[in-house]
Amino acid sequence: MKVMKFGGTSVGKPERMHQVSQLITRDDEATIVVLSALSGTTNALVGISDCLAKADKQGATNQIETLEKHYRTFILDLLKSAELRAKADSIIDEHFEFLKITQRISLSDALNRDILAQGELMSTKLFSLYLEQENIEHALIPALEFMRLDANDEPDLAVIKEKITTVLANYPSKKLFITQGYICRNVKGEVDNLKRGGSDYTASLIAAATKASVCEIWTDIDGMHNNDPRVVDKTIAIEQLSFDEAAELAYFGAKILHPTCIWPAQQENIPVKLLNTMQPSALGTVIKKEAGTVGVKAVAAKDGITSVKIKSSRMLLAYGFLRKIFEVFEKYKTPIDMITTSEVAVSVTIDSELHLAEIIEELSKIASVEIEREQTIVSIVGNEIAKTDAVLKKLFDAVNEVPVTMVSYGGSPHNITLLLPSAYKTKTLQLINKGLFNL
Repeated sequence: MKVMKFGGTSVGKPERMHQVSQLITRDDEATIVVLSALSGTTNALVGISDCLAKADKQGATNQIETLEKHYRTFILDLLKSAELRAKADSIIDEHFEFLKITQRISLSDALNRDILAQGELMSTKLFSLYLEQENIEHALIPALEFMRLDANDEPDLAVIKEKITTVLANYPSKKLFITQGYICRNVKGEVDNLKRGGSDYTASLIAAATKASVCEIWTDIDGMHNNDPRVVDKTIAIEQLSFDEAAELAYFGAKILHPTCIWPAQQENIPVKLLNTMQPSALGTVIKKEAGTVGVKAVAAKDGITSVKIKSSRMLLAYGFLRKIFEVFEKYKTPIDMITTSEVAVSVTIDSELHLAEIIEELSKIASVEIEREQTIVSIVGNEIAKTDAVLKKLFDAVNEVPVTMVSYGGSPHNITLLLPSAYKTKTLQLINKGLFNL
């Protein structure tokens, strides 16, 4: 059994669905295919929800009509026979009737999650019809039957394994299965989701639950690159990463991979391959237990960072001071990315300001607090790089012109992390590309 996940751009056009159908039938190995919503759909659904939240019914109506028109055109290009087009029209009718009904209901969190689930439900049903047209044997297995969250809103892998095993057993003669990424049910049985980018997470969880031979993540780029190709001209694909290296890169901003995707595959030692739908012959990147080589592999950047500096000459050296600081962040479920300490201060970074006001209020009882916004974390990742003096020297020589405000070094042997004003992000990535990769 293998798992193949295709993102929104990979199924965003009828011809792309044709390419996907060819990729998933290249060999005889049993396969579970995880699909995202058609590109642009989730953003449109978020827009509809936003309009409903503001009681802008006309705005919601306009967005629903625009999205429906897109799907009506899509199925005309996707399907040939009148019979299959009629089935597709029925699917579109069902889901857009639901969206239209939402305009007459007060928006709740549960309803919002139902709205956001429509994209994956439609993409998989339409793709299933396309496979039917091409006489490709398969079964459509709804993710809502087996993807589950626990009481902490985390995926319940044990339950997922039990339920998907039961579902697959209903199709003993099938070797190809289609299901939805992103969506699931929570502990209350309500429709929920794994947050944006969660289709990668779905694929990795399914791979772990079925002990798959491989989890393939298909996108529109040939693997993970050593730098951000959107802002750096010369980048190269990385042939192999360890699970630890890939997790660091994903967490610190590499967009090709969802940050939570690595953990389930790592638990069962299942290789993850990052491949390109548009260039299926490209080697891409394989992520596995072994790093393959020693040295710098890649750099990633994470925007939207806020620096919090906590200063207290009276209490810093007192027993329990650090514990009090971290308890405040824990209380408000706000993760910390970086931390540095000096004789009189502790500085941390966070990527969410949802509870920042409350955090500042509580910290101010024991220390003075300074906030600095519009910061970016730049993370340099590679096997054992924190143990190599040459890497550190090359890095600081490269970014000599950049006003670095924090450095995290030594916490992980695979990572050196810098904090800097976001205005310097592009320049920093370009300087590192030249200084560390000679590109």
